Amino acid sequence: MSATTAAKSTGVSTGAEQPPGSAEADRQATAAYPPPPFWRSLAYFNAYRLALGVILLGAVLLLGPELILASTDRRLYLIAAIGYLASAAVFVAMIWARRVRFSVQLALQVAADVLFVTLMLHASGGMRSALGLLLLPTLAAAGLIAQGRMVLFFASLASMAVLAEAAYGVISEQRSSADFFPTGLLCVGYFATAWLAHALARRVVESEKLAHQHGMRLASMAQINQLVIQDMHDGVLVLDGDGRVLQRNSQAERLLGLVPGTGQGLEVGQLLPVLGERLRQWRENPETRFDLLRVSSTNRLIRPRFVPTGDGAKGGAVLFLEDMSRIQSQAQQLKLAALGRLTANIAHEIRNPLSAISHAAELLMEERDINPTQQRLLSIIRDNTQRLERMVKEVLQLNRRDRVNAEVFRPEPFLRTFVEEFCHGQRVPQEAFLIEVETDRTVCFDRGHLNQVLWNLCSNAWRHCRKVPGSVRLRAVDGVTPNQVCLDVIDDGPGIDPKLRAQLFEPFFTTAPTGTGLGLFIAREICDANGATLDCLDTGGGGYFRVVCRRDHVKAQRASDAIRL
Repeated sequence: MSATTAAKSTGVSTGAEQPPGSAEADRQATAAYPPPPFWRSLAYFNAYRLALGVILLGAVLLLGPELILASTDRRLYLIAAIGYLASAAVFVAMIWARRVRFSVQLALQVAADVLFVTLMLHASGGMRSALGLLLLPTLAAAGLIAQGRMVLFFASLASMAVLAEAAYGVISEQRSSADFFPTGLLCVGYFATAWLAHALARRVVESEKLAHQHGMRLASMAQINQLVIQDMHDGVLVLDGDGRVLQRNSQAERLLGLVPGTGQGLEVGQLLPVLGERLRQWRENPETRFDLLRVSSTNRLIRPRFVPTGDGAKGGAVLFLEDMSRIQSQAQQLKLAALGRLTANIAHEIRNPLSAISHAAELLMEERDINPTQQRLLSIIRDNTQRLERMVKEVLQLNRRDRVNAEVFRPEPFLRTFVEEFCHGQRVPQEAFLIEVETDRTVCFDRGHLNQVLWNLCSNAWRHCRKVPGSVRLRAVDGVTPNQVCLDVIDDGPGIDPKLRAQLFEPFFTTAPTGTGLGLFIAREICDANGATLDCLDTGGGGYFRVVCRRDHVKAQRASDAIRL
């Protein structure tokens, strides 16, 4: 509910009716129901009035004969001082309740000050008591609290009050007309103070608006910088003067194998000791150029580069981690693109004679008078022709990876359906697979492609796991950024030999006797075509493969289009 609506609902008039949402309506609503800082300022002003009332009353009661205060009319002075103190106490309750409009409360407080101070001024002999000066801080505070509104009216009210008091003193023959001169100077001081408070209030308002605009711009720039950093291909670590990580992007977490949400506040040497050593070398000589290094946990080849922030190399720094594996992968893609066209043509030429060999071997195996040696030889021919047929199919699939039909779907029903189909097709117990879904985000992926990727990963996981209930876990969790979802395939097997991790996704690399070495390579290619990534994480236990998917259809499609180009 807007402030204007609140004002109408409480029955308080906001002046002339203005169109809802207009600047004038907002100004009137803010004047009637300002933010809490205005009320706090008014409370501080009233606390000053309370303290002043106690001092003025206590001074006369304790030191009355020795002071000029109440020298003319002690009874009137005491009535005015008690009334001033009582009004301050009443205004404390009004400020606490906030039932009366802010501007009305401020005007009543200033009017009470003018009234009671003028009475005490008259009871103390006029201008010689100097009590008129007490209205100067009142006018200054009122002008600052109300941001300059009505402050000249308050100055006029105070001037008329002290002038009326001086005129009454002259008319009653208690004082001479010479008292008008200091009274006039005091009135000039009232207007000067009011004008100064008005000018300062305008400057404060302009400064607040400017600070608010700068704050919004800084917040917008910070958000833009965060988005840019998160979408960078290079890893970024922002370090303080002690080498502690202040900020990092998702690519840095992937390159260093960090668990999302960890590593904040740690020294860079605790994340990767060699980076801590290179930070020390860079601070000793900022011109140092470092060689490439391989991260053992992720098998990524990176080039670290330090950029100083603040006071040179001794201060903070930004560490850029350039993913050289990605560059090498792009170079490999260019080679494989040319090789793919060649192998596709060769595969088509191989397929026809391969089918003839396979068919001839099956016909020979149907003969009744073949001996065991011939049977074994024919089995070898059949097994190898099937292997060659499977290899030809996988090679041909390399040229179909750009045919992406991306869909947006939730991972839980897809994973459950996949596990049922996989267990039925591979004839494995379904209780060996455990599904954990810890996100409600959707996934943007080609269903057939994702099925093929998970089929390959689960086949490898089942081959190397302990084959007990829960040996293979399929997990869906939120990614580092809101537009990412991670699908993990984890097994409880012996894990992957660190020496083989560098060749894991290379084509035709395999450790299985009957493998083709194209499964993981094709799985990563399919993920790239769908705007996703496939990595092997090192957790110190079994195999851990992670597919980082996009949940946004547009971004995944753009990634696919970029790969096609």
